[in-house]
Amino acid sequence: MSNTDFCSPDVIVVGAGNAASCAALATREKGAKVIMLEASPQLVCGGNTRFTGGGFRFPFSGLDDLVQLMPELTEEEKQVLDFGVYTAEQYFDDMGRTTNYRTDPDLCEILVTRSFETMLWLRGKGVKFEPTYQHTFKIDGKFRFWGGLACVMWGGGPGLLELEHKACERAGVRIFYETAAVGLLMDGQGRVCGVKAESRGKPVEIRAPAVILACGGFESSAEMRARYLGPGWDLAKVRGTRFNTGAGIRMALDAGAMPFGHYSGCHAVPWDLNAPLFGDLAVGDQFQKHSYPFCIMVNARGERFVDEGADIRIYTYAKYGGAIMSQPDLFAWQIFDGKFIPMLRPEYRIKQVTKVRAETLEELVKKLDGVDADACLREIHAFNRAVQTEAPFNPAIKDGRCTTGLKVPKSNWAHRIDTPPFEAYAVTCGVTFTFGGIKITRESEVEHVAGRPIPGLFAAGELVGGLFYHNYPAGSGLMAGSVFGRIAGRSAAAYVQSSGKAT
Repeated sequence: MSNTDFCSPDVIVVGAGNAASCAALATREKGAKVIMLEASPQLVCGGNTRFTGGGFRFPFSGLDDLVQLMPELTEEEKQVLDFGVYTAEQYFDDMGRTTNYRTDPDLCEILVTRSFETMLWLRGKGVKFEPTYQHTFKIDGKFRFWGGLACVMWGGGPGLLELEHKACERAGVRIFYETAAVGLLMDGQGRVCGVKAESRGKPVEIRAPAVILACGGFESSAEMRARYLGPGWDLAKVRGTRFNTGAGIRMALDAGAMPFGHYSGCHAVPWDLNAPLFGDLAVGDQFQKHSYPFCIMVNARGERFVDEGADIRIYTYAKYGGAIMSQPDLFAWQIFDGKFIPMLRPEYRIKQVTKVRAETLEELVKKLDGVDADACLREIHAFNRAVQTEAPFNPAIKDGRCTTGLKVPKSNWAHRIDTPPFEAYAVTCGVTFTFGGIKITRESEVEHVAGRPIPGLFAAGELVGGLFYHNYPAGSGLMAGSVFGRIAGRSAAAYVQSSGKAT
């Protein structure tokens, strides 16, 4: 296949997920010709975007801001939706504390300050949003939103891809499926001038003055997980696509890019123990098990190992998968009693779930496969004795209802596990995306190890390192992909035009 079959582009975008789509759309806005290369077949295209729930994190000052993004809200809905506010200062604080204040200041500033304008831009491209009802509790007749997440993508990840790809089609952007980029083409002066690819199994070289890498991290490579995340991580489940194998990172590093970020860290959640090795589009993200603030989690020794109520779920879920990975045999059980079973999130009610149920604790612990039953029963009784009941239970805030005297405390939402029936759910680790990647400038140019931009090379999305360390505030990943995808597209178009290489 010759380069002419690929439309002689000005810019090649590697990937077809959210970050890649935003990059392509922004490139076209500036008048440059752009194509997208997608390693997967069309039915499963879009990387992790297709598997996401579709939450976006951005600052907003109240209902008026959100109506700009969700003009379909009725007057009746406006009366019962209490979104509150989420300021830029709160966003900065959340990024700081979840990353142990390691987040790159420049990247974090761009993410926070440009996120709302990027949401408006997405809306202008035909992307639709709806209220994030899964982040609400109904109190006094109103749905009260918590944790700064007000909007979710209409139709989740598949809906986001459908609308972004329709926007790309309207803009004249062509997506080439089953075409995996495997290397960068460089000229004799250190400039990127295209990619080497395999298109439906055949090698091809596609030339273009600029390339944007937006093809995800390395979470789908067992070898790279073991090498960078550590022993045992090759055994982890992968929540999303099987195609994010680190190709973009390897290509950039081979071209001299600066490795950057938390290579031994990743976004990893509690995930059903018997989920498949990679994401299942028929189930989506419903293998997740995120009602853990209202349970206790025990390992094979029958011991609790994390503070299930350390913070609101959206600030802990992305690190508790890693905590499960450090347990014996890489699993845990979440134990609920009858008071909270009705409050379980919908993912606990799917057919593909690993659960046991009993009328007594003595019966329940004997059903927990792989767990020391006697030790687990002692742990539950010790936990029950430690629960302090003075603070009223309030699921919408950190209520301070805690335990005392335990080696592993529970800081909020503590309640005795004492009301039948009892249910337990087996979980392991589900890896979403990896935190280590390549360094970019404020204009999304890929930075060389020498500290200068690599001419013609740009990047966005999960292969960009430096934003997230140890943990992650929910909704900031999709938002970062959109923000930096848009910047990368504009920068690549400007580079092509300023260098006089536009076709």
